[in-house]
Amino acid sequence: MNEPNPQANDPKTEMSDTLPIVPIRDMVLFPGVIHPVTVRRPGSIAAAQAAIRGNGKLGLLLQRSSDKENPLPDDLYWVGTVVNILRYVTGPDNAHHLICQGEMRFRATDFTETKPYMLARFDIPEEAAGKEDEIEARVRVLKQQATQAIEFMPQVPGELAESLRAIDQPGMLCDVIAGFLDIPAAEKQRLLETFDIRSRLDAVVELMARRLEVLELSHQIQEQTKASLNERQREAVLREQLRTIQQQLGEGEEANAAEFEAIDKAIKHAGMPEEVEEHARKEFKRLKQMPPQAGEYPMLRNYIDWLTELPWSKLDTESIDIGKARRILDEDHYDLEDIKKRIVEYLAVRKLNPEGRSPILCFVGPPGVGKTSLGQSIARAVGLEFVRASLGGTHDEAEIRGHRRTYIGALPGKIIQSIRKAGTRNPVFMLDEIDKLGASLHGDPSSALLEVLDPEQNSTFQDNYLGVPFDLSKVVFIATANRLDTIAPPLLDRMEVIELRGYTTEEKLQIARRYLVERQLENNGLSADQVEISDEALLSIITEYTRESGVRNLEKRIGALLRHVAVTFAEGNGEAKKLGTDDVYRILGAPRYENEVALRTGMPGVATGLAWTPVGGDILFIESTRIPGSGKLILTGKLGDVMKESAQAALSLVKNRFADVKEEAEILRTNDLHVHVPAGAIPKDGPSAGVAMFVSMASLITNQTVRHDVAMTGEISLRGLVLPVGGIKEKVIAAQRAGIRTVMLPDRNRKDYEEIPESVRSELHFVWLKNVDEALEAALARDPQRTAATAR
Repeated sequence: MNEPNPQANDPKTEMSDTLPIVPIRDMVLFPGVIHPVTVRRPGSIAAAQAAIRGNGKLGLLLQRSSDKENPLPDDLYWVGTVVNILRYVTGPDNAHHLICQGEMRFRATDFTETKPYMLARFDIPEEAAGKEDEIEARVRVLKQQATQAIEFMPQVPGELAESLRAIDQPGMLCDVIAGFLDIPAAEKQRLLETFDIRSRLDAVVELMARRLEVLELSHQIQEQTKASLNERQREAVLREQLRTIQQQLGEGEEANAAEFEAIDKAIKHAGMPEEVEEHARKEFKRLKQMPPQAGEYPMLRNYIDWLTELPWSKLDTESIDIGKARRILDEDHYDLEDIKKRIVEYLAVRKLNPEGRSPILCFVGPPGVGKTSLGQSIARAVGLEFVRASLGGTHDEAEIRGHRRTYIGALPGKIIQSIRKAGTRNPVFMLDEIDKLGASLHGDPSSALLEVLDPEQNSTFQDNYLGVPFDLSKVVFIATANRLDTIAPPLLDRMEVIELRGYTTEEKLQIARRYLVERQLENNGLSADQVEISDEALLSIITEYTRESGVRNLEKRIGALLRHVAVTFAEGNGEAKKLGTDDVYRILGAPRYENEVALRTGMPGVATGLAWTPVGGDILFIESTRIPGSGKLILTGKLGDVMKESAQAALSLVKNRFADVKEEAEILRTNDLHVHVPAGAIPKDGPSAGVAMFVSMASLITNQTVRHDVAMTGEISLRGLVLPVGGIKEKVIAAQRAGIRTVMLPDRNRKDYEEIPESVRSELHFVWLKNVDEALEAALARDPQRTAATAR
């Protein structure tokens, strides 16, 4: 450490006219500073020893180039420092160590000798001083700067600041501060050659200001770095320490070697295609070269695990027995004959042509009709693994194709994850709720599924995370949906749609008796010997406590009934019994549904329509009333634009039909018609309520009630024609479920008659409508006189 010595004696009187010279590299020693100097060159050692034998004075001159091993006078700066050798120590490595105290500047004027050491004549330059107040101001600034710098340098002893404040000679202050400044030797030499005190002070003040700025910035960076030391950095330090401890114990290398050996074996036995194995080997090589504490190490390790655990070459053996398949389908599902027939055809073609490209089946129907269980039955029939991926609410393409490995926490998409779970390359893969995919700013998942469900492309499906192709051509894909209109057309085009309709009351009874009761007995810890549910009780639950196309809520109600019984057995008070209708009312409470048709069609202006919903068919009441006005139409019930237009068309038809009937025409002219569709919070739209609206208005105008056991559907035109509509099977089943006896359908929908279950057709009377006049004839309990008047 440079140390100031403000009490040094003036040596001028003790010096001769020549001075031994020692060339030094990359170092400048200022007057008033004590500093060690090490010499090794023979000439330098001889000069130091000559100084010791004389008066102890030595001249130090800086080499212009530090690379010069034997410098000559022209290789040196000729301004240097006269030093007094305070101590001379010879080291064991042929190095001579001098403790030197700088005394004054000198300027060499002539070199008298260069061998065996340099000897030079010299003079002592005069140091010019400036005005006293200017010098004093600069001294104050310099001392303040030096004090601030020492505060940022904890390795510098605090006594240095006191020593600097005690120096009252401006020149010595400059030299001492310049001595501990971290600046190049050439810059220090420039200060040494500055003899004017004021100029030297200005130069040192400028250098100190620059150094202070660097010190302050370094201090800020150090504080910020210390503040940002988070848990991850702490964990990294601990892991490094743990690795060092393991190495010292000889455990770390063994663990890594065992891990790498296991990975190598996994890659070898994974059965990857050649290009995929080459890629895996490349990533494995990167892993071995990477330190375990590196942040990328666990991510790369996880990636290699995914590659090795996928069933690249594992194919389960298909065992397709058509008779067995029929038996399994009959065991698992009641009725659904058309669907079972199509599935058997699908399996037969797959058996005869195993290498062919099978179609992608898509089961479409309301909730609870058995779409998912059909997929499970297919898997059981062919002896393959069954996996299911729910697509409901999926709005990110990466959930299908995976995230790229550049993201933290990246994983493959649902397709690859499910294949890994199945452990085979040919499972039965059910894509559940495919109609509920939703696009967002993260991409369109339905577009990502196009490659998955295309037999021409999915043999080279590439997940973003894996980055290598995976063959999906052997996967048996089955999709399910509640509706078709929300499925993207290109995606729908890749699938063969099989529609599952809602169940009739009789079908629900059989399903409950054969499957639901047995399953709920097992779920609730009961046996058939302990409790039995009568058919009357099941029918009561079906008609009075549920209203659905499937059987999901029916199973929940049966479960509620049996849980009540389970409590009595758990308390030790239970005894075997058969549950009847009274027990249903007692346990489940008052019926939730009743025959609304009889209650709501007992007055003119109320007609029963039929509607299709994504969860099956339903009945729809159309209510009309009149209020004094000018013949306007008022619509309520949250109706869509198409339904509003149907109401307007119905009103125009009514006005046209009754224009020649004086009483009805006067009613239409002096009253406004208000048409309301109950359940006003539920949006309703579509043209199929046109016939029901026309009949409702006609019933109101003619003051005749609509038969309470009649329901109708169909679109109307302004010519009075009844046009075909969709969802006939669902609507007819809903009518039968609601207690309707006569159903009025468009004549052009006769082609849909065969789709209606025989058990439903046998209980209903069908009226096929070509025009609205036939609808009035069949629906209204008509007065003969009014009939004659209307027909005119």
